Amino acid sequence: MRYGVPTGLAALALGLAAALTFTPTAQAGPPRPAPSAAAAPAQFAHPGVLNSRAQLDFVRTKVQAGQQPWKGAFDAMLASAYGSLSRTPKPRAVVECGSYSNPDIGCSDEREDAIAAYSDALAWYITRDAKYAKKSIELMDAWSAKIKDHTNSNAPLQSGWAGSTWPRAAEIIKHTYTGGWPNQGRFATMLRDVYLPEVINGKPNSNGNWELIMMDAAVGISVHLDDRASYDKAMAIYLGRVPAYFYLASDGPQPKYPPRSGIDTRSELIDYWHGQSTFVDGLAQETCRDFGHTGMGIAATMHVAETSRIQGRDLYPEFKDRFRHALGFHAAYELGAPVPSWLCGGSLAKGIGPATEVGYNALHTRLGVAMENTRRLTEGRRPAGTENHFEAWETLTHAENPN
Repeated sequence: MRYGVPTGLAALALGLAAALTFTPTAQAGPPRPAPSAAAAPAQFAHPGVLNSRAQLDFVRTKVQAGQQPWKGAFDAMLASAYGSLSRTPKPRAVVECGSYSNPDIGCSDEREDAIAAYSDALAWYITRDAKYAKKSIELMDAWSAKIKDHTNSNAPLQSGWAGSTWPRAAEIIKHTYTGGWPNQGRFATMLRDVYLPEVINGKPNSNGNWELIMMDAAVGISVHLDDRASYDKAMAIYLGRVPAYFYLASDGPQPKYPPRSGIDTRSELIDYWHGQSTFVDGLAQETCRDFGHTGMGIAATMHVAETSRIQGRDLYPEFKDRFRHALGFHAAYELGAPVPSWLCGGSLAKGIGPATEVGYNALHTRLGVAMENTRRLTEGRRPAGTENHFEAWETLTHAENPN
């Protein structure tokens, strides 16, 4: 297997045999401690949340030259509601989000205004047209002037979704736009006081996409605030969660216990993995829940790895096998590979979303890893747009980006 799951019926049969080889035996014990995080850089790089200046320059050059897929991705972004200069922000003092965003009292508005601010920031950088920077600032200012809290059961996740997107926009505007942003300090205070407390401690007992998304937000906010202590804390949680979310056979006969969770027996672990008791390379904790949430987990994982690389620690070589198998495993089934009976009872809820572009670029373009299924899925769905939560325009920003 080169990229996470074999192709063809014969290879699938081999995969089944391999899977059965790793059928776990009883194993109990305390959760394994999270590995310690490397110290934050002595000085953060800016812009440095998901996109570096070199990456943005690469994108700008490609779009200005009319090259594909970047020009098509850029045009799609500008044609969307997120790229509209007539957009009216809809801030609220209190955003209330229940399970699955029900009730949705400001939840969609907040996430989508954050994506719009990021879209406008990208448009500013690529075009150097100040009207986009001013629109991004208008959206960020509207929310920083009003929001005070998130409530109800989805408050941490909602804070993660919006809180991961806001600093991407703010990094570009603060560090590349010279036209002025008088309320930048107020926006930073919003990130520090409203979002960071909701996400920085994680949610160890929730499905893993929660903690990964929350760390996506916490890491990005920490970079924007030049907050080394919060960065270290968020990275420590992330480095413990990633091996507990994506399985490799080298982990042993069963996945790692999620740190800090209290899940410490085999039966609890299988229940946490949505009833899956056979483990193979690339399987994720939420694979048997659905690919939508798994895709969010994948996207958040790659976002943090991308930001970490910009800030001086490249996690891709360290996690290369875990990442490539996770991407390839899910890509194969998303593309239509038959689902064996040992996997999620023979039925998968597909729909991974635009989750593969960042990881595929990091592993294939920069590290030269062969990933045929991931390539087919990623290139076949370009330009990747947004799932309206926190993944946005990643064909534009990361397709074939060597920087």
